[in-house]
Amino acid sequence: MTNVDPLELAKFEEHAHHWWDPTSEFRPLHEINPLRLSWIESHVPLAGKRVLDVGCGGGILAEGMARRGARVTGIDLSAAALEVAKLHLLESGLSVNYRLESAEAHAAAHPGAYEIVTCMELLEHVPEPESIVAACAAALAPGGWAFFATINRTPKAYLHAILGAEYLLRLLPRGTHDYAKFIRPSELTHWARANGLEPVALQGLGYNPLTKTYRLIEETAVNYMLATRKVA
Repeated sequence: MTNVDPLELAKFEEHAHHWWDPTSEFRPLHEINPLRLSWIESHVPLAGKRVLDVGCGGGILAEGMARRGARVTGIDLSAAALEVAKLHLLESGLSVNYRLESAEAHAAAHPGAYEIVTCMELLEHVPEPESIVAACAAALAPGGWAFFATINRTPKAYLHAILGAEYLLRLLPRGTHDYAKFIRPSELTHWARANGLEPVALQGLGYNPLTKTYRLIEETAVNYMLATRKVA
């Protein structure tokens, strides 16, 4: 548990009980979840696949993938978020294997065990994001897919993801993000290649404050997703 920022973990622990409230600070995760699921399935079908969701939190993406037929394991270091995730399974009736475990420890214990690994909105919250990327690669079987989502380190990202989302629109609690921890696509693709993951597609995610809707866009100056595939 060395690759964790106690202050970052405390932020999510504090708000964990709101995870499944679509009107709460987790509203953006609920609204972008269908976009993410469709984008993942544009590369590889989820049905029947062994999937690891790294930094699963309260399970929004994990349950979405399970609903599409994936056999999902979700790992996180927030005990409070995992308890919420487990309780929500009683309501949804879905099956997800949730574990309080780091990406590094899980990958070491289950090398090459998964066909798909997802790591969404985690890399910008940990001290050593490259270590997470390495763990995702280690957990993948040859030919498997890894999907990452994070925030670009650009002036526009500072304006939109921090000033806009946290202070003006109040989509997120203040202090959710630290600009210094944002990650450029060039950095993420470098880490991916260094760990045997070949970048396949880069996808931007945009928010329209007038219509209050999210959509997939070409521009990656703020939020973006990266699809990679493990070299066989």
